[in-house]
Amino acid sequence: MLVPDGWLIEAGVDEVGRGPLLGPVVCAAVILHPDRPMPGLTDSKKLSPARRQAWAERIRREAWAYALGEAQVEEIDRLNILQATLLAMQRAVQALPLQPQQVWVDGLHCPRLSMKVSAVVGGDASVPAISAASILAKVSRDAQMEVLDQRFPGYGIARHKGYPTREHLEALQRLGPTCEHRRSFAPVARLLGMST
Repeated sequence: MLVPDGWLIEAGVDEVGRGPLLGPVVCAAVILHPDRPMPGLTDSKKLSPARRQAWAERIRREAWAYALGEAQVEEIDRLNILQATLLAMQRAVQALPLQPQQVWVDGLHCPRLSMKVSAVVGGDASVPAISAASILAKVSRDAQMEVLDQRFPGYGIARHKGYPTREHLEALQRLGPTCEHRRSFAPVARLLGMST
């Protein structure tokens, strides 16, 4: 991929899935095309599912580059959620077909990368490339939750996406944890009689 002289290649990175009790944490890295701005990009949490889906299709079509990275339940339980999230961010950036010179990450913590990386609190609402990453990560993880809902009926996963809602906690009490539940998270650990 040829890059015109003088262009700074910047990637935005965001994650979805730090708070849920099950499933992976999913990160996206997006490099927006400097000649194709996308006015109106915002934090995925501020968009309806239909608007997120429409934005995701446009981002995949018009972004200069994008990639996803994940950390699975076993990695979350072994490393802790923060370290697993940073690992997923590394994987997303490393999977980009175009090497960025600058990476902007939503939040307080930055993964270790070979290029300059900076954290931006509230970046998912203020940095367009991070907004785009938040949308791709959210759409990707939500699709995975739909699949898990089919695999594990009775938990309501398609509705709560793994977050510790009353419905989810009641289903956990009734049905017990699945293999996709995070054993290191307190509500699951308590059910299994493990110390947190």
